[in-house]
Amino acid sequence: MSLSTHVLDTVVGRPARGVGLELWRDGELVATATTDDDGRHSFGDVPPGEYELVFAVGDYFGQREFLDRVPVRFRVAGGAHFHVPLLTSPWAYSTYRGS
Repeated sequence: MSLSTHVLDTVVGRPARGVGLELWRDGELVATATTDDDGRHSFGDVPPGEYELVFAVGDYFGQREFLDRVPVRFRVAGGAHFHVPLLTSPWAYSTYRGS
């Protein structure tokens, strides 16, 4: 099973380049990364488990008046690919299971 993400900056309507990412599995940090020029990152193959993907949106926007780190918790349990998009601004975010 593979895991990827895509971060979109809803303030400017473009991909969010350079967003810091942390991937945690069962409470243990397993990877750190940043999004590429298209706001994407692939973590490659991951085993089943409980995951938390933490997005450093406060660093990206240069302000922490409301949002700083956005954690998204999910379970990987079967399936070929998991894609976790984040649509964000300094004040709001949404996510879903993408394809």
